[in-house]
Amino acid sequence: MKLIQKLVFALLLVLPLSAAKAGSKDIVDTAVGAGSFNTLVAAVQAAGLVDTLKGDGPFTVFAPTDEAFAKLPEGTVENLLKPENKDQLIAVLTYHVVPGKVMSSDIAGKKAEVASVQGGEISVDATDGVKVDNATVVAADVEASNGVIHVIDTVILPQS
Repeated sequence: MKLIQKLVFALLLVLPLSAAKAGSKDIVDTAVGAGSFNTLVAAVQAAGLVDTLKGDGPFTVFAPTDEAFAKLPEGTVENLLKPENKDQLIAVLTYHVVPGKVMSSDIAGKKAEVASVQGGEISVDATDGVKVDNATVVAADVEASNGVIHVIDTVILPQS
């Protein structure tokens, strides 16, 4: 569970891209500094994953922006942030995290199914840009001290 928590935390940190020197901050601090991952950061905090994502890693986080969260049906985020839905929130967040540090150059031109920290498989297609399930990577290779963040335009959800 701690590994999952760390991965989710890493995802939330990656979202707000920092203008600071690449790789000098962990995933969470990088996301907070970016300013465009407020929803992700709030979700990571509500899920209790901050310490995990500040851990050693390395983690690869597919970080949805605030705009990506806004695309979800009305009330979805608020519902997930309720204490009684913490397990579901953790599952959604950890689905956005992959163990290890995977840079865009590692997957360029390839298609793969990769295991998320949540346990589900994420479909990655890097043959024409990069798609992760139904999301598009809009900024890649945001390095953090404990991994890398790839910014996505849509929240990806594990199969139920």
